[in-house]
Amino acid sequence: MPRVMLLIPSNSYRAPDFMEAAERLGIEVVVGSDERHPLEDLHPGRQIGLDFVDIEAGTEQIEAFAERFPLDTILAVDDGGTRLAAAASRRLELPHNPVAAVEATRNKALLRQRLAGTGIPSPEFHVIPVGSDPVAVAATLTFPVVLKPLALAASRGVMRADNAREFRDAFARLARILGEPGNARECGRLADSILVEAYIPGVEVSVEGLLDDGSLRVLALFDKPDPLEGPFFEETIYVTPSRLPESDQWLVAETTASAAAALGLRDGPIHAELRLNDEGAFPVDIAARSIGGLCSRTLSFGTGMSLEEIILRHATGAAEPSLTREERAAGVMMIPIPKAGVLHAVRGVAAAGAVPQIESVNITIHPGGEVVPLPEGGEYLGFIFARGEAPEDVEAALREAHRLLHFEIE
Repeated sequence: MPRVMLLIPSNSYRAPDFMEAAERLGIEVVVGSDERHPLEDLHPGRQIGLDFVDIEAGTEQIEAFAERFPLDTILAVDDGGTRLAAAASRRLELPHNPVAAVEATRNKALLRQRLAGTGIPSPEFHVIPVGSDPVAVAATLTFPVVLKPLALAASRGVMRADNAREFRDAFARLARILGEPGNARECGRLADSILVEAYIPGVEVSVEGLLDDGSLRVLALFDKPDPLEGPFFEETIYVTPSRLPESDQWLVAETTASAAAALGLRDGPIHAELRLNDEGAFPVDIAARSIGGLCSRTLSFGTGMSLEEIILRHATGAAEPSLTREERAAGVMMIPIPKAGVLHAVRGVAAAGAVPQIESVNITIHPGGEVVPLPEGGEYLGFIFARGEAPEDVEAALREAHRLLHFEIE
């Protein structure tokens, strides 16, 4: 029986789906989390608390654990564990992506530096120390621009500025976000700088893929029908299959493969975001992990395999019967947070779930929970899933279901 360590941050949505897939495949799972489980000592060899921030310390913890409980592979479920998975796998001589390649996916400045000069379309960019004078910096820029933290995920801290005044405000706001204790710890030394890059116009798409010895297999291409133009970049609807022309889909796939190669990624799942316009396909972000949140539930392959099952099969060297996605269109809406406050109630869930083609409505923040919108926040109120014959029908169902939901936030 293969023995897999899954690195699962405590705030991840992904644990249940990976655990179910592992059970179906007969894989023994060790859960490595960024928080120590209170029952860890009662289940030796099954759970371990790890340091996800200090990679050397976390690697030593995994090495000591593996001496007692040998591992066949280490797999990161979310962004927070990808660097640790690569470093620990290298130490234990297990299959892994190069550590430097994974570092580039977790540092937006490194990502831009690696892609620049490769022939892959890339925006002009600058790395600005947080302590810089934003007035002086603004005087050197051509607007519009996008400000980004170097390490935060889920669009936290990402803001567009169309002029010098907006840039000064966004720079100060992002500096405050990076100074918050939790974010500062997550980012480490990367909290000291801000990435400023030229705004890329165009439609945005998302690629879900699997690398096998450097060769990319595209598992799904998602359209994002809502315009992501700022001032913040909250993702909402994903729909597959894509309605882009075949030539554009080919360009997106080729650019994703070229970008992964330029970074040095060789193996395992990747999730890429790209913008497409008349000048080409521009990689916005590339991650050495699969799609986040509960969004993978939109995907089904072969005779019903989940994305998690395909990833685990690949990681353990098991046969992959089919990587062909089901024929029906599918989509998900990540329910945005309309305002900050405390969530008191959610009305209309039953009505939303009764909309034709809607599969489920999952509210993931419970009443009494604090909700924080972008750019400070990084969570969604929940997820709406739909499946149908055509992408446009799925999109319409998601929008109608969302219209029926009402959130009481004080």
